[in-house]
Amino acid sequence: GRNCSLLQEMDVIQKQDENCYCYVQNRTIHLQYLWSTLQIKVNSREKFLFEPISEKTNCPNSETVFEFVACAVQILWKPETCTETFLSIKQYGEDVCFKIQPFKIEPYTVRVKREMLDGKLLFLFVAGIFLFHFANSLSRSAKFFYLSGIILGALALLVFVLLTLKRFIPRHSTFWILMSGSWMTSLYFIYCFKENMQWLWSEHRNYLLGYFLAVGITSFAICYQHGPLTTELSITLFTWTLQLAAFVLIYCGVTIPQVAYAVIAVSLCSKGLCYPLSAACHIARKMKHHFKSKKMVFKYLTEEEYREQGESETIRALEELRSFCRSPDFPSWIAVSKLQAPHRFAAFVLGSPHVSPAETKAHDEQYGIGSSFLEEQLFETRAQSERDEPANSIHEEDEENENEMHTQTPFPYATELL
Repeated sequence: GRNCSLLQEMDVIQKQDENCYCYVQNRTIHLQYLWSTLQIKVNSREKFLFEPISEKTNCPNSETVFEFVACAVQILWKPETCTETFLSIKQYGEDVCFKIQPFKIEPYTVRVKREMLDGKLLFLFVAGIFLFHFANSLSRSAKFFYLSGIILGALALLVFVLLTLKRFIPRHSTFWILMSGSWMTSLYFIYCFKENMQWLWSEHRNYLLGYFLAVGITSFAICYQHGPLTTELSITLFTWTLQLAAFVLIYCGVTIPQVAYAVIAVSLCSKGLCYPLSAACHIARKMKHHFKSKKMVFKYLTEEEYREQGESETIRALEELRSFCRSPDFPSWIAVSKLQAPHRFAAFVLGSPHVSPAETKAHDEQYGIGSSFLEEQLFETRAQSERDEPANSIHEEDEENENEMHTQTPFPYATELL
């Protein structure tokens, strides 16, 4: 109901009297503003009173818990007195109004600029996606358990203390009532800390560091004393808590609520579809193996592969024979009585080659390259081919008339060699 000045992007306003300002959100949705925020900066050389103005005075009718907490904080929060303040406004959020009241007649400046990519929002969104998909593995990690205890103790000290003293509370109803009150109080302090984080860090940095250090060490000691989670029920509850926190991070990490709802729905569907997809893949593999063709596929070896396989199989068979001859079940006396050279057999069993050097030399001379056996085969084949040439020339015309049914071999001795 007040006559407030409307703020727009890139505005720079200088005034020295009391006035209120409002930024009205653009209702047209554009995906390029998914992680975009507006930064409003108010500064002056003298102190002024900065008071947010809320249009929602009926907090019980708030749609979500976050709106209720924000409404309650705005009612209980006292106006801020400072010389410089910052205000970050989410795109597609609620309309924001505030009042500036200077204590002295001194000009103050109101600047409005847009930040197209807010690193905080992007970090929250990516952290939410990561936390949701790795919640199961993180809930079983001891290091993450201790880290979660430290964070919970620093940001929600009342909740951490209540969880520590849970065994001393006899009734579950009393515990859950206290837990609800502790969470509401913790959310209130978190909201206040977020709104005044810059002021607290600049004015009370030592106290802030001392608080985080003391509470962090105490929380780690308590978590270390209780130890990490061991039962499946506690691990499952911790996993659900992490996934719920991931949804909160995803919702707070984007400026368009519809996009947040869509991402959360897709994440839930991806988790729910993993089991049907794995079952379908298992059935498909079974069906493929069942209907697979039983036709045998032959692979032909090359000459080099044939030689290598023959050598390896011969070596393996000889080793198996030696092992069998060394075993207690081998009838050694019966075998020795039937052998012509027992000493040579004993040397073979102990590791000597099964062919002597003299036999190898004789085999090479007889069947190797340039041996008498190959020369005899070669000359006999050539003589046979010369005797067959006249007969082949006589019947040459008959073979042509019969459409060359019998093909003449130009080197018939090659077949004999093969």
